[in-house]
Amino acid sequence: MVTVHRERGLRVVIFTDDHVPAHVHVFGSGEAKIDLQGPNGAPTLLWAVGMTRAEVRQAMQVVTDNREQLLVRWRAIHG
Repeated sequence: MVTVHRERGLRVVIFTDDHVPAHVHVFGSGEAKIDLQGPNGAPTLLWAVGMTRAEVRQAMQVVTDNREQLLVRWRAIHG
C-alpha cells in the first residue's frame, strides 16, 4: 500500500498488489474506491463505506483534480 496523495484530510492510496482497472482507495472517516478511468473517461465512484456524502464528494473532487498524476503513479506501480 502506497500513499500517493494527501489533501483535505483524505489519504489517497494505491495497493501494490491490486488489479485493473486503474483505481485508488481514498481514506477519511471511512473508505471509497474510485476508478480513475470510468466509462466516460472520468473518475467514477465504485463504492464507499463509512464516509458521509460530503466526504465522498470531497474524495471525488480530490481524485478528479489529480487524476493525471494518480494515473502516472498507478502505471509506475503496476506497469
